[in-house]
Amino acid sequence: MSSKIEIAFEPESQFVEVADILPLKQLPARIKKTKKYLQIAASIREVGIIEPPVVVRARGKRGKFLLLDGHLRMEVLKDDGAQGVNCLVATQDEAFTYNKRINRLATIQEHKMILKAIKRGVPEERLAKALDLNINSLRTKRTLLDGICPEVAELLKNRHCPINTFRSLKKMKPMRQIEVAETMIAMSNFSVSYSRALLAATPQDQLVESEKPKSFKGITAEQLAKMESEMTRLQQQVKLIEDDYGTDHLTLILARGYLASLLGNKAVSRYLADHHAELLFEFGRIVEAVSIGQQEEL
Repeated sequence: MSSKIEIAFEPESQFVEVADILPLKQLPARIKKTKKYLQIAASIREVGIIEPPVVVRARGKRGKFLLLDGHLRMEVLKDDGAQGVNCLVATQDEAFTYNKRINRLATIQEHKMILKAIKRGVPEERLAKALDLNINSLRTKRTLLDGICPEVAELLKNRHCPINTFRSLKKMKPMRQIEVAETMIAMSNFSVSYSRALLAATPQDQLVESEKPKSFKGITAEQLAKMESEMTRLQQQVKLIEDDYGTDHLTLILARGYLASLLGNKAVSRYLADHHAELLFEFGRIVEAVSIGQQEEL
């Protein structure tokens, strides 16, 4: 029989007085000078609260709530003298940090959000003000995928890539863009400096302006040639690892399943504990390690 699944939030949002919301952490005074805070403040003042704060009812304190997510938003509301705010009310006060369960907006998703808002008639000036951006920065985000091939857009759609990383990609032809995107994903490195290094290591004929000689400050032609050679070798090694990964991973999962079934047998577990305690310990570590790895992938 399947176990009952409990809902994570109360069915209706609730208007809560600001004074009745107790933060779980104290924000440093310097936070109000950060870009993130100023951006959130501009957005709230221009278009209001888009993502409601998340609270949970405080045990033993009737009418009081603990703030799980939205500390910056609440700080802006306090500064603006707001009396209350609509909140999502969580049903459980779990021990994990709420922010770890939230997927923040990726670069391409933000680009699509901006395009959708403009398509619906929101003026660029108002949108820039809401996002605390100057108009040129907004237009850069709006044209983010101009010159990016669809395959790369799909590969990077959920990744947090700096704007200048896309600028490096735009200087490459589509097939090279795909190679570089796959390399960045394999290395889990989307930084501007890494993308520029990959651009520098790109063969001349794979650049959009292939007739224009490459020129990078502080790098000689000989060094560029060496970087190209080393990058080609690195990509070949990454491909070999990727080819072996699927088979190795499947073997590991099957082995883990077999060990888990062994340890689940009380007679086998008892025998190992009595005669091979070191094996029982190592088998347990393997089962636990693979289980944690699977959860992280999910």
